Amino acid sequence: MLRKFLKTHSLRNILFVLVLIGIATGLGYLATRHHVQRDVTYNTINSLEPGSVEVLKQLDGPVNISVYATEQDARLGDIRKIIRDFLSLYQRYKTDMQLVFIDPEKDEEKARAAQIRFNGEMVVEYAGRSEHLTKINEPILTSTLLRLAHTRDQTVMYLDGHGERKLDGIANYDLGSLFGAKLKQNGFHLGSLNLALAQEVPSNVSVLVITQPQLELMRGEVDKLLRYVDRGGNLLWLVDAEPLRGLERLAEKLDLLLPPGIVIDPAASGMNAPATWSLGATYPPHAITRNFNLITAFPSARPLIWNESTDWQHNVLVEVAPRGWVSRNKPSDKPRDENRLSGHPFDKQHDIPGPAVIAMALQRHINDREQRIVVVGNGAFLANSYAGNGGNVDLGMNMVHWLASEERFINLQPHAAKDSSLMLSKVQLEIISGIFLLVLPLLLAGVGIYIWRKRRRA
Repeated sequence: MLRKFLKTHSLRNILFVLVLIGIATGLGYLATRHHVQRDVTYNTINSLEPGSVEVLKQLDGPVNISVYATEQDARLGDIRKIIRDFLSLYQRYKTDMQLVFIDPEKDEEKARAAQIRFNGEMVVEYAGRSEHLTKINEPILTSTLLRLAHTRDQTVMYLDGHGERKLDGIANYDLGSLFGAKLKQNGFHLGSLNLALAQEVPSNVSVLVITQPQLELMRGEVDKLLRYVDRGGNLLWLVDAEPLRGLERLAEKLDLLLPPGIVIDPAASGMNAPATWSLGATYPPHAITRNFNLITAFPSARPLIWNESTDWQHNVLVEVAPRGWVSRNKPSDKPRDENRLSGHPFDKQHDIPGPAVIAMALQRHINDREQRIVVVGNGAFLANSYAGNGGNVDLGMNMVHWLASEERFINLQPHAAKDSSLMLSKVQLEIISGIFLLVLPLLLAGVGIYIWRKRRRA
């Protein structure tokens, strides 16, 4: 009987071990075939932003990263481990991202040839192009990869010489602090163009940006602009609710009507903003607005109307104020008024009921290529004072990417670094300290006394 029991018991153990091995083998096989992971850390610090993942998908070939770092850094310690752990987040999505470590002290010639200046400096290479990085975080590395993904140089120039907004200016009126900086971050080369000095608009310009001139353009300057359009040049025209000052012929060339007036949007008043602001929330389908669902704000926007033309195809990009109107009278904004619309009453005789179109895209085929133009009835939405509102900069970047025929980079914007710091008030620190230093020890002591008394009675 005992022998039979032992035999049965041994057989049961063997079967249990075989089943356990089979389950482990099956799980191992599934793990190699299907990668499933979930980041449960605070602020998902161990995962990449969706925009970074999309950028990696755009990189067809391998990415090589050479890290010039010693084994130990006097300030950071094992700097190689820090970089290796961070880049592993990218290697999850791009397996052909190669990482090589080089000790600049042991291999001085190679470090000198690569023009290395700092310990931990990295050289990122893709498609025959390279950039140096001395800092590392997700926005910096993703921006670098995005710039390297541009296989051809793209130049964005802005019209200058008449008091226009500058793409590299830092004044509140200019566009450089956010929009211009984002253009550079995404690999575009910026430059100014004074048509009083230049013979023509350069042929290597990918996109020409025209903002509101404060002085009248000379006829010869406008002639050069019109020749640029006739040659098929791409244009971003940000036209404010002011006199065109010589650009009337450009509007005529584009079959645009630019009636006077400012859009009044009651939705802005509901958001505690001036009624002269127009809010974009839903957008007609277009490559520029694909998957774009951010709110945009346009201070003192003017409406756009167009003539039907056989030359140009017009597509609405932003339509605002469905419950608003276009005010022909110059509004006197009272931002501190409880009723934001009190200074902008609707005038049935002069005002035009909404909705109003304030941004549109134009296309036509000319000289065996597709010409693209975007007109926005507002330049302030990308100005340094207002560009930080909602998705203003993202929409502006989408416009430039589309104009430069770089649709694959639309909506691929690196975002700010994730905030992994935890700020606690004095009261919160005292509560946490009390729990760990007083409550928890007393609780453990109470459990211990309870178990000791229970055993003693038994």
